[in-house]
Amino acid sequence: MRSQSLSDGGAAPWRDQRLSPTERAEALLPMMSIEEKIAQLVGVWVGADASGEGVAPHQSDMISELPPWSTVIRYGLGQLTRPFGTAPVDPVSGARSLAASQAQIVAASRFGIPAQVHEECLTGFAAWRATVYPTPLSWGASFDPELVEAMADRIGRSMRAAGVHQGLAPVLDVTRDYRWGRTEETIGEDPYLVGTTGAAYVRGLERAGVVATLKHFAGYSASRGGRNLAPVPMGRRELADVILPPFEMALRLGGARSVMNSYAEIDGLPVAADRGLLTGLLRDEWGFTGTVVADYFAVRFLQTLHGVAGDAAEAARLALRAGIDVELPTVDAFGEPLVQAARRGEVDEALIDSALRRVLIQKIELGLLDEGWQELPDDVASLRFDDEASQDIALRLARESVVLVRNTGVLPLAAASRVALVGPVADDPMGMLGCYSFPNHVGVNHSDFGLGLAIPTLRDELARRVPMLTHEPGCTVTGDDTSGIPAAVAAAAAADVCVLAVGDRAGMFGRGTSGEGCDAVDLRLPGVQSDLVRAVLATGTPVVLVLMTGRPYALGPEFDDAAAVVQAFFLGQLGGQALAEVLTGAVNPSGRLPVSVPRDAGGLPSTYLAPPLGRRTKVSSIDPTPAYPFGHGLSYTTFEWSDATVVEPGEDPTAWPVDGEVRVRITVANTGERAGTEVVQLYLHDPVAQTTRPVVRLIGYTRLPMAPGEVAHVTFGVPADVASFTGLTGRRIVEPGDVELRFGRSSGEVAAALPLRLVGTERQVGFERELLTSVRVEPLVAVAQSA
Repeated sequence: MRSQSLSDGGAAPWRDQRLSPTERAEALLPMMSIEEKIAQLVGVWVGADASGEGVAPHQSDMISELPPWSTVIRYGLGQLTRPFGTAPVDPVSGARSLAASQAQIVAASRFGIPAQVHEECLTGFAAWRATVYPTPLSWGASFDPELVEAMADRIGRSMRAAGVHQGLAPVLDVTRDYRWGRTEETIGEDPYLVGTTGAAYVRGLERAGVVATLKHFAGYSASRGGRNLAPVPMGRRELADVILPPFEMALRLGGARSVMNSYAEIDGLPVAADRGLLTGLLRDEWGFTGTVVADYFAVRFLQTLHGVAGDAAEAARLALRAGIDVELPTVDAFGEPLVQAARRGEVDEALIDSALRRVLIQKIELGLLDEGWQELPDDVASLRFDDEASQDIALRLARESVVLVRNTGVLPLAAASRVALVGPVADDPMGMLGCYSFPNHVGVNHSDFGLGLAIPTLRDELARRVPMLTHEPGCTVTGDDTSGIPAAVAAAAAADVCVLAVGDRAGMFGRGTSGEGCDAVDLRLPGVQSDLVRAVLATGTPVVLVLMTGRPYALGPEFDDAAAVVQAFFLGQLGGQALAEVLTGAVNPSGRLPVSVPRDAGGLPSTYLAPPLGRRTKVSSIDPTPAYPFGHGLSYTTFEWSDATVVEPGEDPTAWPVDGEVRVRITVANTGERAGTEVVQLYLHDPVAQTTRPVVRLIGYTRLPMAPGEVAHVTFGVPADVASFTGLTGRRIVEPGDVELRFGRSSGEVAAALPLRLVGTERQVGFERELLTSVRVEPLVAVAQSA
């Protein structure tokens, strides 16, 4: 029961649903004391583990003794941090406990405002017994934004049913250095792929009524040396052309209502204190009206890690002035230090009011200030976080994201083959899961509870399909023990084919080989896995190398003897089934590489978005050419591409107005004997520009499921705005001149090229520019029918 009369009755204007959210917030704001205002700008992590095994950077350093709960909530509370994602809790019990906390928060404050509840949701709702979906690199490998949107909708529905309002996802960082441990959390190395896929995730989560939070704005993935939370030596042009576009797409095309700052410092300025980025660009130029929440402890990091603030109060002032509205995960600098700084006049109360206004508007939009809001859902007794519909989407996405990288004919596995399954991740359920899955992120510290889910391994699923299967691990993911390799070699030598499963174990802050704080010195397989691969290849038995990883590892000459290579990026709880189905041919692989696969483990990692001097040259002995390029992937059927053309050209078929659209078409036929899915990719080549440009960059794509003999036209409508880039003056422009549109099976394999010329005068474009290339597929008469 609410304790104050101000929260009761329909007369309070902030509860009047006939008024707009802004009007309701404006009615409430002047009635609040400075303590009540600031209380809405903090979260509280009641269940945080300060033992040193925490789930956030420097958690054990930053979590101090909190005051009693009654003291924490006496003026209200902005957010509750991860009530389901801190320790294993039964879904129904967790929802009831959360509702009880909300009732106390409402009753304790004068205005009866509930807390906004947030959770992690990158690979699914990060809660015990919740469906674990494939990692974002797998989303990128699927090239299927529609399925990613359906996944996010399922995630959002489960969160909202539990009383959660905000999800800390998606990650829109474009990976720039594969050694970075959080590469697994990125969707890939191309901003168009990241942006279209990320926007789809946002649409799904927001449609379910959950606030999507874009991470990490901006530049986090471009750290020097691939080190987590390290300086970013990036120019503003790279920021504008590579890093920012996915955020623009997720805001405009997805409708995200929250943004989380990056921990990074760019050219010496920490993002958490960068008013030009968080306010000047995000709010003033892009028009973003939602909330900016601090990455965990990022406000205090201005003092403790970056050294740009002398104490907590100064850190709070810098962050608030930059544009951060809410301090997460728990009350610290935005607590008593900010209250006292405001009372001393060191912080303009107008800054506090601006942040509070946005927080209140979002809570009103979520229905938290409506009459009749209830803490506990009516159907809480039937609450489940893992159901058949969610598992179906998880399995479909896992299937679509498996990439067949190489195949000399050994795949699919012959039904009567004697198969040796070798490798340290072949029988490890954790080998399917990314860092931000609950079992890896939190469950590892609560082993008594178990996984909470059935997660079949590759061995489990392959044994159901391959009658003659033997298994030897050979080695562990980490460590230098080679004693198991001879047994693995013997098993491989006695088999008709060897499936060799190597890869990563995701973890946190050095407790894994992939994941947050698990950065790599180079791109060699962890531990002695390379020794295992070499030894098994030396047997002469055909080897199917299966990589179950969170980043691409180098596949140099020593791996050239593998009969097949399959890449899987942490496929989620049903990844074992998806992999087994692909290996045995029950599923035709259709995934494409969202990142290039390097050939050299020791060279500086380089993505495909490189200008000419970033490619192989005569002036350097280092060849950065990848073993397999971005967008590459094979199938068990064959496709033929033909008849590339400009659709309905004018008098000059090469002319493309700088303010217009060009439509280009290619014909694709399935010339094989089984159904399959081709991924048609369109790339832009700009040979001469006022600044150096990538040799090619992705500007359109589509998945194309086809029956045997089926033929289809694929037409792309390309707005000239998609060809824009940051020019000499620092403004985004469409520059007239010669360009090429290239239909590609990958960024490195061109099926057809159409020379065009952008005509007109140079145009300046901004946030409202056209962002998408449209796609239309027209099925034609099948080859067999027309013959």
